[in-house]
Amino acid sequence: MSYSLRKRILVTGGAGFLGSHLCGRLLAEGNDVICLDNFFTGTKDNIAHLLDNPYFELMRHDVTFPLYVEVDEIYNLACPASPIHYQFDPVQTTKTSVHGAINMLGLAKRVKAKIFQASTSEVYGDPIVHPQPESYWGHVNPIGTRSCYDEGKRCAETLFFDYRRQHGLSIKVARIFNTYGPHMHPNDGRVVSNFIVQALRNQPITIYGDGTQTRSFCYVDDLIDGFIRFMASPDDFTGPVNLGNPGELTMIELAEAIRDLTGSCSPLIQAALPQDDPRKRQPDITLAKAHLDWEPTVSLRAGLKPTIAYFEALLNR
Repeated sequence: MSYSLRKRILVTGGAGFLGSHLCGRLLAEGNDVICLDNFFTGTKDNIAHLLDNPYFELMRHDVTFPLYVEVDEIYNLACPASPIHYQFDPVQTTKTSVHGAINMLGLAKRVKAKIFQASTSEVYGDPIVHPQPESYWGHVNPIGTRSCYDEGKRCAETLFFDYRRQHGLSIKVARIFNTYGPHMHPNDGRVVSNFIVQALRNQPITIYGDGTQTRSFCYVDDLIDGFIRFMASPDDFTGPVNLGNPGELTMIELAEAIRDLTGSCSPLIQAALPQDDPRKRQPDITLAKAHLDWEPTVSLRAGLKPTIAYFEALLNR
């Protein structure tokens, strides 16, 4: 691709689970990619295979501090996304969501870049509307242990839309539902990684609550395809748009699928449900289908196989 056509794209949180997959996809499409990460939850292992690419640049930086680079597009993914990580330093989590958004929006305004915000299904809290459409305002505890993440992301969405209204910025806001795949952190406390690691070690699989609570799981390749399509969509489609797999299953069903695919003999055990843990979570993806011609294509079992293989290799190092 000639220099004049090669887009310069910044990915914050680029060494994380989703960010590393996004960096790889953007490079494969012929872009010049700057991967920015402070390595709180991200790791160089996720992007080691990209380091020799002349169009890939790695920067150690925290988005809570201003950044001055020349780019055409920004994907703002920087923020710990699992309860274990975002509750470790909840004040810093809020700063990352809010100050990080302000700094990246300021950069986008200065260089006239299009900017994408990785928001979350957590903005819906413990929903009383099911499945959750983008028009639903949510049911969120503003002072609970999950609030640093939930409310931080909600505030970031506010900032994005105010920057658009006040400064005419080109924005894209995606609400990401549970995603899984290679490059997940083995100790992030999320249900897919927890179950797989426990199953591979033949340890008891810990189900919080009675196991009837539901989630919807999207394979990472499907999600990244949604990111790319959304960023390429017309400027007047800003979102928020749900990106996730509407297939819904209970935690018991997920545990049994993982146990079956790993050939594990792990028993299922129950533990107390964490505070404010949602009982149901399922995206309504009508908007994504209509505006992006997007919906997930990878089945749960098809996506779990490479994910399990990734964790198996990780644990055998």
